[in-house]
Amino acid sequence: MFATEAGAADEGRKLRAARIDSGAALVLDGRLDEPAWQRAPAFDAFHKHAPRDGQPLPAGLRTTVRLLVDQDALVFGIRAWDEAPARMRGALARRDKVDVDQDFIGIWIDPVGHGRAAQFVRVNLAGVVSDGLHRADGDESDLGPDFPIDAAVTRLTDGYSMEVRWPLSNLRFPYTGGKDWRVLVERSIPHADGALLVSAPLRLDALSHLSFLQEVEGMGDTVAAVRDRRFIELRPELTLRAGRNAADGARTRGHQADLGLEINARPRADWVFNATINPDYSQVELDQPVSQGAGNIALSLPEKRGFFLESADVLGLPLPAFYSRTVSNPAWGLRATWRSAGADATAMSLRDQEGGVVLRGRAYETLEYVQLRPTKASLWRTRWHGEGLLLGAFASQRAYEGLGANEVIGMDAQWRGAGGDGAQRQASVTAMHSRTTSGFDEATQPLRTARRPGAYLHGKFIHSSSHWWNELTVEAIGPGFVNDNGFVPQAGIVKLVGEVNRVLGRQSALGLDLHEFEAHLGLHETRTLRDEVLGQAGMEVVERKLRPGLWFAASRQTEFWTQLGFDRQRGRAKGELHDTRALHFGFATTPWAWVSKIAGEVTLGRQLDVDADRVGPGGNATLDVGLRFPLPRGWSLELDHHWNRAWVQGTLGHPAFADNAWRWLANLHFSRRDSIRLLAQNTWAARRDDGVTQLETWRERQVHRSLLYRYQWRHGRIVSAGYVDEKLPLVGNRSKSLTLKLQWEI
Repeated sequence: MFATEAGAADEGRKLRAARIDSGAALVLDGRLDEPAWQRAPAFDAFHKHAPRDGQPLPAGLRTTVRLLVDQDALVFGIRAWDEAPARMRGALARRDKVDVDQDFIGIWIDPVGHGRAAQFVRVNLAGVVSDGLHRADGDESDLGPDFPIDAAVTRLTDGYSMEVRWPLSNLRFPYTGGKDWRVLVERSIPHADGALLVSAPLRLDALSHLSFLQEVEGMGDTVAAVRDRRFIELRPELTLRAGRNAADGARTRGHQADLGLEINARPRADWVFNATINPDYSQVELDQPVSQGAGNIALSLPEKRGFFLESADVLGLPLPAFYSRTVSNPAWGLRATWRSAGADATAMSLRDQEGGVVLRGRAYETLEYVQLRPTKASLWRTRWHGEGLLLGAFASQRAYEGLGANEVIGMDAQWRGAGGDGAQRQASVTAMHSRTTSGFDEATQPLRTARRPGAYLHGKFIHSSSHWWNELTVEAIGPGFVNDNGFVPQAGIVKLVGEVNRVLGRQSALGLDLHEFEAHLGLHETRTLRDEVLGQAGMEVVERKLRPGLWFAASRQTEFWTQLGFDRQRGRAKGELHDTRALHFGFATTPWAWVSKIAGEVTLGRQLDVDADRVGPGGNATLDVGLRFPLPRGWSLELDHHWNRAWVQGTLGHPAFADNAWRWLANLHFSRRDSIRLLAQNTWAARRDDGVTQLETWRERQVHRSLLYRYQWRHGRIVSAGYVDEKLPLVGNRSKSLTLKLQWEI
């Protein structure tokens, strides 16, 4: 019935998995009262990672973790003690919105064991989940993937207990020869000045915290038992949409019904196959509004489409090499992914329907074209993993149905090592070559063109120690380089960026206790490359930056940074290199329990008006305020406010150019399963006479309102109904739509 590998000498210092039979009674209620939990070895060696205030962790905040494994899932049992349980925070929230302003337990799993990627989940006191994938290459987290995690939490008089069930079918690992699985557990305690506890001592100067995940003992038999198990998921979806449009005095109505299907199959541990047929990517459930018929706006949205997220750890490519949002509206797609102990690979092919956007970069501008015909997007990627070394290769193609194609081949490499002084070093390089026979004429119509080659090179070196964090980046993008499967807003340039950061640790200033303090110096220069086709001269300065500054962290999860920008910018070829000196600063804080975050960024000084090719006083400011309010009956209300303004002053006492926007997002949560979202957004921009250039004046305004109800009774089974009202008041255009969407996972 039950087996474990307990060692009395070091129990509590290592995390051990305890095997149980699948038939063992284990109710997921968060109580940890089944006999299996009492027999499982407890891990309690937690370390205080934040804040770095030099104060010891209060003894009353003890945490223990136990791990049970059956043939279907990992089940984590967490017991968290708290001397002030009334101050614990954790109300209902949107998925992927669990952050350090709430009490939560985070679990990071690397089932491959090479320390390059980890799947993670965070669960707060209300059982709300944030999950995603973290890649060590850039030390960044992607909240796109959603895993079928089940969790239950029970509040106690001295803290809480939690159970988290993670299905083995959703963990990706090699068939044979893999390293031991590795895990990290974290606990957030916001009322203890934002304390974050971790199950391993993390170094602040580490290139990635994934190297500190601990091996899990007792997993060998489990991997062997489940590696041949087959899993298949079918996820049909039905979308019904009705709309009304009014433009240029004409009114139209339309009705649409779409049936789509996603298929995910894992024949054994190291292979995964995915297919999508006629998916609906209307973005109705996203927080950012998308105009009717303007799917190209999705270029700026985070990726949440499951088909593209399956092998995000294997891709590991920078945006210029591959960016899934360039596929806007696929009719179908196929994908296969393979993982072994020392290598992995993925390949995909999709038919993208018309309506997306195509970017073609130049030194001083980004040209945007509407994709007027269906295209076929294909990508192949493979990598080899060594100790401290990664080598990869890839190839992609975007074919334009008789109007040419864009083809790219490339390679990338990354090396990591440590010096005798304990410093860490990382060097990475990406090289690509493109061949393009598709383009657009002056009327923006697609056409076949003469073949034009192009090249891309990117290199980066990082040096990190307890006192320094320094980066050097070199990027060269040839004038003929095009990658329609990637994100390349500029071409025909070479960039050099240097960042020097002196880590000074704890400091006191103006009566403030600064937990962390850093001094910064940034150097940035962009120059043109010679382009005979466009007549572009070489080595012309596009942008030059010299930015000294500082950053510090203090209590109440407060951060502040500032930089003096001794910058120069050129707005057009052979134009004047303008002086654009400015002050830049930003902040973030969580001052009260009902505030999830207040954050802002401000730039004030000399701003370049690119269209007018002149400089005037101006700036750019953004402010984000997030609020959370628990309500009776266990409900909760989330309010997110965003405001931004950019402007350049003219010579007549008013802004020559101004761009403004505000967004108000309200979410009323009835339970973890259902909620109502109200989104309101206004944007407006204008150009007025600047007293110098006499450019044509114009005004634009857009108003968006939407309401969405969403109910999810289990993972993959969702029904949602949304109403969208958008209008352009200055030209009299308006569109309304009502959408009903049903997703069902089998």
